[in-house]
Amino acid sequence: MSSVASPFGLKPAFHPSGILRQQASTIISGFGTAIFQFSPVRIDDATGALVPAVAGAENVLGVFAGVEFTGTDGRRRVGNQWEANQVGTDIVAYYVGDPMTIYEIQGDGSILQANVGDFADYTALAGNTTTGLSSVALATAGLGNVAATLRVVGINPAPDNVVGDAFTIAQVQIAEHAYNLYDVLKT
Repeated sequence: MSSVASPFGLKPAFHPSGILRQQASTIISGFGTAIFQFSPVRIDDATGALVPAVAGAENVLGVFAGVEFTGTDGRRRVGNQWEANQVGTDIVAYYVGDPMTIYEIQGDGSILQANVGDFADYTALAGNTTTGLSSVALATAGLGNVAATLRVVGINPAPDNVVGDAFTIAQVQIAEHAYNLYDVLKT
């Protein structure tokens, strides 16, 4: 419901082709920062592994979808979050990274129909350790015609989401995507 603040990160909603595809990467064993499902991620230049992407400071590759790895006890584990300082081997981290993907994200305030086409960043990286879900939201105070990480392409048409609600759910694309050559050159 868009009248209650319950952000869920950047949830992949659809792709123009009709198929949402996950891609595989890795996370460095012992990586010290938690990564929650639907959190924006990027590839770390030094390690080539997935790491969280800070809004407005780094180009985003996509969103974290989950991870599987072998724990120190030899058991294979599968989860929707990477716990900080987790140690394991054979780590496979999944993400949705196609630049054409449309995501749903809850605003940290009201979003109007007039905001479709506007750009904004997302809020600070955080999440819920119980559910494993990101709590990233669209930073509505920054909505405007100035380049930012996300671009609003629509309003979620769900019956419990009304344009202008206190915490409207929008449809967005990653505007500053890591595969966009212009953005890579300017950073």
